[in-house]
Amino acid sequence: MTNNATYGRKAASKTKGMTQVALFAALIVLMSFTPFLGYIPLGFTRATIIHIPVIIGSLLLGPKKGAGLGFVFGLTSFINNTINPTVTSFVFTPFYSLGEFSGGIGSLIICFIPRILVGVVPFYVYHWVRKIQKKNEVSTVGLILAGISGALVNTLLVMNLIFVFFRDAYAAANGVAANAVYGFILSVIGINGVPEAIVAGILTVLIGRVLLNKNVRAKLGV
Repeated sequence: MTNNATYGRKAASKTKGMTQVALFAALIVLMSFTPFLGYIPLGFTRATIIHIPVIIGSLLLGPKKGAGLGFVFGLTSFINNTINPTVTSFVFTPFYSLGEFSGGIGSLIICFIPRILVGVVPFYVYHWVRKIQKKNEVSTVGLILAGISGALVNTLLVMNLIFVFFRDAYAAANGVAANAVYGFILSVIGINGVPEAIVAGILTVLIGRVLLNKNVRAKLGV
C-alpha cells in the first residue's frame, strides 16, 4: 500500500511538472510565431523578448526544466530562421544560404547553446544573490540580476559565436569590412542587447515578485 501511494505521488508530481513545462513552452511558441511579438525584425538581426518566459520558468521550475524551455526557445529560432529568413539567418540554421554563404554545425551551436543557458544561468544568479543577502523571501536585486544575466547570456554568446564561426560571411552579409566586423558586432550588442537586458531585468522583477511569492507558488504547485 505504501509503495503504491509513493508511486502515485511520484506519478502525480511528474505529471504536474510536465504540465508546468508545457504551459511555459506553449507561451514561448505563441510568442515566437506571433508576428512582431516574440521576434522583432531589425534587418541585420531580430530582437527578442522570448527569453523572459525562459528566465521566469528557470526561476520557478529549476535549471533542468529551464534548460528544456531554453531548448524550445532555440527550436523556435531555428524554425523561424529556416522558414522566414533574414539576410543573416544562415548563422542560426544550416538549411538557409545567402549566395555563397551557408550555415552549418556552427549554426546549430549558435541557435541552441546560448538559449539553453538562458534557462540555467538566471536560476543560479538569483540564488547566489539570495545567499549573499541571506534572505528567505523574494530578492528584488536577485530578480533584476537574473533577468539581466539571462538576456546577456543570450546576446553575448550568440554574437560572439557568430564571430567565431561566421565572421567573414556575417561581415559580407551586412556590408561590413572583414576587419571591422567585431566592431559591428559590438554595436549590435549595444543597440540590441543592452535594451533587451534592461527590459528583461524590469519584466523579471515585476513578474517574479508575483510568481515567486510563497503563497502564489503554493497555489501553482511549484
